[in-house]
Amino acid sequence: MPVASLFFQLSAEFKSKSKSKCESKFQSKAKSQKLTLLTAMAATLAITSGCQSIKTANTSHQSGTMMQAQNADQPNKLERFNITGKIGVTTPASDSSGAQGGSAFYAWGQQDDRFAIELIGALGIGKTNIEYDGQTATLVSEKTGTLTADDPETLLKKATGWQAPISQMPYWISGRPAPSDSAPKLDAQNRLISSVNGEWTASFTYKGSDKRPSKISAVQPQGNKVVMTINH
Repeated sequence: MPVASLFFQLSAEFKSKSKSKCESKFQSKAKSQKLTLLTAMAATLAITSGCQSIKTANTSHQSGTMMQAQNADQPNKLERFNITGKIGVTTPASDSSGAQGGSAFYAWGQQDDRFAIELIGALGIGKTNIEYDGQTATLVSEKTGTLTADDPETLLKKATGWQAPISQMPYWISGRPAPSDSAPKLDAQNRLISSVNGEWTASFTYKGSDKRPSKISAVQPQGNKVVMTINH
């Protein structure tokens, strides 16, 4: 059974409600099914999860409560998770058109290096399922059919023209820098508040004293932008 089929019942909620009501019901439904989704993914993928050890190092204080982190003490990377939320993408203006944007509700199931994402109202191409098995990424939508690529970033750009740092997201969702990040910064509560990965600069928003971010915003100098809300 394809991993993405775990989210089929979630998509039915979006088709029957308006966008505002849909988002609320989607989030409520997803929270109640969180344990069920995780168990189903474990049975489907049949892979053993692990924990990534936490590396520690000295930190240097920045202005105010901000600190620059170099492998600082951070939360464990989540090897398994099921999250929901909304994602918005903006692309820069070109010679032939102005800046463009789109948004979608999503359900994301992750287990180690494998994941399945279902997008509803998916950035102009309709309902979309994206799967990655650690080696090959597959995207299926009504508009594009089935597409494959070596990595999810190439696949998303091939299908939609959008750019997003998908490979870094499992780390950022966990509240820690990706291994390829540079210049991560922490707040006074030792939470990641910004990090740089190549041309992407990510910033993180938290609810109360939560250790995992509720919102991630990532931008490139050229004008590409991704904003992702997260319901853990």
